[in-house]
Amino acid sequence: MNRGIYLALLSIGLAQGLKIPIHYIKKREWRPKVFFGTGGMPSSHSAGVCTLTTYIALKRGLRAVDFALSLIYGLIVMYDAQGVRRQAGELTLKVNSMNELIEKIHQDETVKFEQKPPKKLKEVLGHEPEEVIGGAVVGVLVGIIGHLCTKKERKWPKFKVSFK
Repeated sequence: MNRGIYLALLSIGLAQGLKIPIHYIKKREWRPKVFFGTGGMPSSHSAGVCTLTTYIALKRGLRAVDFALSLIYGLIVMYDAQGVRRQAGELTLKVNSMNELIEKIHQDETVKFEQKPPKKLKEVLGHEPEEVIGGAVVGVLVGIIGHLCTKKERKWPKFKVSFK
């Protein structure tokens, strides 16, 4: 794999890791499980694509075709993260609340209701715009730092050892 991929994956992991203390600060609840969840601050989707795009921009230049591809792909991913996926999450909230209402209605009836309720849907799917921006900031910073760390190839000093 190339450095751009490593940095993007690192950025995604970092964004997911940052969700734990940020969740604690916001909700005063320690939940390490948010590391594996979707949604929340910062967006790991945004972090990953912004790291890759920033790294490519700094490594290859703004005129490179791979920068253009990465930028457009990244914009689509970030739009989807805060648009379509967020709407799906809000719809899920409504479906879950309807399920609870139906259960309450059936509890008041005298007819025995034996159908098992469907599994509750995951409610946090997408991101608020500020979560996407937060992920983008993390991504740009990781991309810049990653480029600076790899800018000059590390050359080990050559030592000549002679036993004459």
